[in-house]
Amino acid sequence: MLKKTRLAALAAVLLVATAAAVGPQVTQAQTAAPAATAPQATPAAPAAPAAPVAAPATQAPPAAKAAGNGKTTEVVDNPYGLEALWKGGDAVAKITLAILAIMSMGSWYIIITKVYEQFKMGKHARAADKTFWKAPSVQEGAAGLKKTSPFRFIAETGIEATSKHVGLLEKVDMNEWITMSIQRAIDNVNSRAQDGLAFLATVGSTAPFVGLFGTVWGIYHALTAIGIAGQASIDKVAGPVGEALIMTAFGLAVAVPAVLGYNWLIRRNKTAMDYVRGFGADLHAVLLSSSPMPAKG
Repeated sequence: MLKKTRLAALAAVLLVATAAAVGPQVTQAQTAAPAATAPQATPAAPAAPAAPVAAPATQAPPAAKAAGNGKTTEVVDNPYGLEALWKGGDAVAKITLAILAIMSMGSWYIIITKVYEQFKMGKHARAADKTFWKAPSVQEGAAGLKKTSPFRFIAETGIEATSKHVGLLEKVDMNEWITMSIQRAIDNVNSRAQDGLAFLATVGSTAPFVGLFGTVWGIYHALTAIGIAGQASIDKVAGPVGEALIMTAFGLAVAVPAVLGYNWLIRRNKTAMDYVRGFGADLHAVLLSSSPMPAKG
């Protein structure tokens, strides 16, 4: 009986001890379970819609930048343009550009003025053909022409030659004397018509070499920039090479119009001078027929 009582007491003690030991473990397990669940919920929150939403937000700025760059390109000046070349170029580059600009302006001025003069000469030729030969005398025919007409100048020169055939000049044959006088007047008109064409020929032959000099100078600066920088980066080479290309383009832009204008004006002068020479030949015949011939004896 006593043993049963002791066994029952021992069993009670074991049950209490077991309950005391299991209680803290269950509490720890319940506490650990929420802790384990919390880390799983925490990474799930940032991994949810946050990542997909961030991706479009990152892609949006490039479009805005592209649009912004497009607008900026329209507003900001070209750092390698003509204005930048003039502001950033040295004295040699500026002098070269100034020479090319002077050549270009001079060429266009001569082309425009010579075309206008040739137009006026053609107008005077038509007027002389209509009025001069219908006049009763050479003096009246010359007076009917405009003072600026080269045909009036030739006619007055021929009239003066017939009136000055006295003294020592009287020993010269009248035919030869009138021929020489009219030919001198025609040569004078031809010389006036040729004024400025030498400048066009000079510009057409030298402008490409002036532009080539600017090209060589720009390449020299490009090589110098590469040597100083130690590397052939585009930002070091773009400016000087762009300067060289602009100089080359300027040289061609000045030379081509000068050469074309020179050849065109030469052809138009030839046509105009044919009318002048024809007028001089007819005037020579009229003056010889109307002038009194010296008596031979």
